[in-house]
Amino acid sequence: MENFPVINLEKLNGEERGATMEKIKYACENWGFFELINHGISHELMDTMERLTKEHYQKCMEQRFKELVATKGLEGVQTEVNDLDWESTFFLRHLPHSNISEIPDLQDEYRKVMKEFALRLEKLAEELLDLLCENLGLEKGYLKKAFHGSKGPNFGTKVSNYPPCPKPDLIKGLRAHTDAGGIILLFQDDKVSGLQLLKNDQWIDVPPMRHSIVINLGDQIEVITNGKYKSVMHRVIAQTDGNRMSIASFYNPGGDAVIYPAPTLVEKEADENNNLYPKFVFEDYMKLYAGLKFQAKEPRFEAMKAIESNVNVGPIATV
Repeated sequence: MENFPVINLEKLNGEERGATMEKIKYACENWGFFELINHGISHELMDTMERLTKEHYQKCMEQRFKELVATKGLEGVQTEVNDLDWESTFFLRHLPHSNISEIPDLQDEYRKVMKEFALRLEKLAEELLDLLCENLGLEKGYLKKAFHGSKGPNFGTKVSNYPPCPKPDLIKGLRAHTDAGGIILLFQDDKVSGLQLLKNDQWIDVPPMRHSIVINLGDQIEVITNGKYKSVMHRVIAQTDGNRMSIASFYNPGGDAVIYPAPTLVEKEADENNNLYPKFVFEDYMKLYAGLKFQAKEPRFEAMKAIESNVNVGPIATV
């Protein structure tokens, strides 16, 4: 089995730039996932983020999770559970407007560090989008503009902990799904594993690596690239030992952004059937996704196509 792709971003600045861009291209075309090292976010900031996240879980969320498990009788399940996940989570929004100050129980230091970390990730996400543009032959800034809408992109973070699970064969940490949005940047536990992706009908571990950022592509990138890059099914397997930390940040289109395949990536000479993907408003896709997250993505695309054929989404904006 070929190795999970690991990209050293520092090498973009030297004579190995061409080879590094090829690695990114290969990962996008064949994996939908890759792991970044030397990505420009300081190890000190990441270590502080990890410490504060784990402290917050122990202080504010662990007992709540145990009570939830007891209430639902999950310790003693005998059959597979398909309607919930073995995870403790909270969500933060950064763009277009931050809600970090409104989240209860967060220490001031945690709010401050989270804001700094989010700013670094936002910058990294936009750098990556331009690297994707370069590899796709799109003009610099195309993907960022495509995501912009009238108020800029949506950017938020899901902070998760996956506590030890007594029945990992019956309860998933997080059920299999593709991500609805754009580009996802994950800071994951470097000791406790669990994240897996589906490749060639096999589940493959995404290796924990200290101070790395795992990148994966969402459904919107698949649409804009007309399927050249694809979003990939992934899941989290709960573990019997160890508490796995996951800080996943989602750089997504704005709610009113109109998403459609980039014209230059649709074969010029082909008929309209070559346009494999629909044109839609991102928030409409998200409404559909909310009820179908843990199902295959193809019916979602087909549903949006059906809506598109019945309703004129509006003129294609030039981006």
